Amino acid sequence: MSGSENQADKQFGVSPPLSKAIPTEIELGLTEALQKSMQPFGVFETDAELNHRIMVLSKIDKMVKEWIISLTQKANTSPGGKVYTFGSYRLGVQTKGADIDTLCVAPRHISRKEFFDSFYKKLESCPEVKNLHAVEEAFVPVIKMTFDGIEMDMLFARLAAPTIPDDLTLTDSKILKNLDTKCVRSLNGCRVTDEILRQVPDVDSFRMTLRAVKLWAKRKGVYSNALGFLGGVSWAMLVARTCQLYPTATPAVILLKFFYIWSVWEWPGPVLLRQPEVTDLGFPEWDAKINVADRFHLMPIITPAYPQQNSTFNVSRSSRSVLLDHFKEGYDITEKIFAGKYKWEKLFEESNFFTSYRHYIVLIARAESESSFLKWQGLVESRIRVLIQSLEGSVTRAHVYPKAFGKLDDDEGPYVSRWFIGLLFDEKNKPQNVDLTECIQSFIDLVYKQARFPAILTHDMSIDVKYVRKKFLPQYLPSDIAEKVRTAMKKSPSESDLKSANTTPSTTPTQKKTVSAAQSSQDVCGASGSLSSNLSMESTPSDIIPSDSNDSQVNSKSEDNKEDTSDSPEVMEVSNADHSLTKRHHVNCTDNGECPVKKTKDESGGGEPGNDISNFNQTNPTASTNPIAQTKVNVSAKELEHEPSHHNPTTFPKNRSIHLKLVQH
Repeated sequence: MSGSENQADKQFGVSPPLSKAIPTEIELGLTEALQKSMQPFGVFETDAELNHRIMVLSKIDKMVKEWIISLTQKANTSPGGKVYTFGSYRLGVQTKGADIDTLCVAPRHISRKEFFDSFYKKLESCPEVKNLHAVEEAFVPVIKMTFDGIEMDMLFARLAAPTIPDDLTLTDSKILKNLDTKCVRSLNGCRVTDEILRQVPDVDSFRMTLRAVKLWAKRKGVYSNALGFLGGVSWAMLVARTCQLYPTATPAVILLKFFYIWSVWEWPGPVLLRQPEVTDLGFPEWDAKINVADRFHLMPIITPAYPQQNSTFNVSRSSRSVLLDHFKEGYDITEKIFAGKYKWEKLFEESNFFTSYRHYIVLIARAESESSFLKWQGLVESRIRVLIQSLEGSVTRAHVYPKAFGKLDDDEGPYVSRWFIGLLFDEKNKPQNVDLTECIQSFIDLVYKQARFPAILTHDMSIDVKYVRKKFLPQYLPSDIAEKVRTAMKKSPSESDLKSANTTPSTTPTQKKTVSAAQSSQDVCGASGSLSSNLSMESTPSDIIPSDSNDSQVNSKSEDNKEDTSDSPEVMEVSNADHSLTKRHHVNCTDNGECPVKKTKDESGGGEPGNDISNFNQTNPTASTNPIAQTKVNVSAKELEHEPSHHNPTTFPKNRSIHLKLVQH
């Protein structure tokens, strides 16, 4: 029997395939059309671009070997050393201009400290290296750079071996013996990537489908591990599992099945490419039957290499609902493509996030120097998911756009990044007022506190948080995107609003059993003993942008479907633990929709479809009421009309007055 026949008969995955049907002519034609439809988006590199990457990798590999030799005391020895690749480049699905994930593997006498010290200095002296900075304190420590025009992330691991030969593979789990946790995490990037390729029945079909899925995810704004969506390895594992279930299918069919399977999957049942490897090395592994914390993961996709981990632990209730909405939409569109009603281009239409919600939060990070900005931007972005989880205690959905936008023409400071969060409020319940300011203030305090350790905070770093209505959003966006948003908003609300902003987010039958977001947000949103209560006023920025109480009010007539025309006066209550005195501020909101609040001078400075997954659905017994739900109710604009005049000194419609009351907890 030939090797190809053996491959065809082999079972991939933890369950038998669902179909081994031979592809039809129609399916082959749809696959060819799919490939052509992706070409305008730059998903395929030219030979020249690929050769340039190979040359860059060769140069960095040579630098690593030279560096290791310089630290080797014994003469006439060949300690070796090697640079491995992982991620999209190793999977063979890199796009034009994409970065390269690399791993420097060194022998046992080379320390991590030397990597971030002497090797970093060697890179600094290289004229081809730009934008160099190290993130030594990260969960997986990394050096980031641009090498001859190619962005590159480099991890480090040293093995318990005297030499590193060029033919060394990282497949065998025994190489992890006697290594520290950081080295194991660094090595697993390569080990997971290689294992994914070994677990798919047809690598070419897998790669074509993965290219389509990654393009779709980026166009829909759901490609980001750091911000609570899925990163490259998670998307690769979902595609690989689909390929296992349809081992003979064409990429077009696999793509159709991909959207169907993951839209109906019984989350939080875990996705597995293989049975977990049994070893006695003792490293922590994801196991919801043993580890209580693992049971609260909302969308677990488990890496196939030891030690198995959940690649999607950042997924929140909001991001999962966004993903499920897009899976369902993707399946509906792909079905119509197979029926001849749409072309593949329809699937890759860009998401209209900036017209999907009436309420937005804009986070703006600034710094004066490039080195400060790179550190500050990374820290702020890494904490956004904490803000999202805390907001979920008060809103139906807090949807962050995964791309940060840079400096606009009128921005102060040379280095700026801004992120956007769309807010959806509960339409089913009775009218309510929601105050999110305490939650946002606690987030700012958290970022500033974490910037103090490990001592990256400098005087030029700042973060602003603004509440902005949809109609004022274009002024915060780049001109090309702003113009598209203005055009979309000229349409009727029903045409310009996404389904996700007009309906309750998708839920699964098991969603009601998952842990409440209140527990996740308790350490951020002003709970007793929260981080904010232990900080001095110097950690609180000079601007706090309060939520718009009238805009936050959701009535029984589905406010998110209405045109945003309100300019009425509003009042808001803010609890701030950093203030020892009760103060009242009168702040005029400008016509551009901003409501800045300035401090006064006297202020102080489980398995396959159908499987039993009850073990993964347990409600958290320690979840408590979200403190945001216990804050004072805001006074709406309509109520203000009947209040004594001292509550609202300015009642002119276009010069709204915000009352900010700061009280001690």
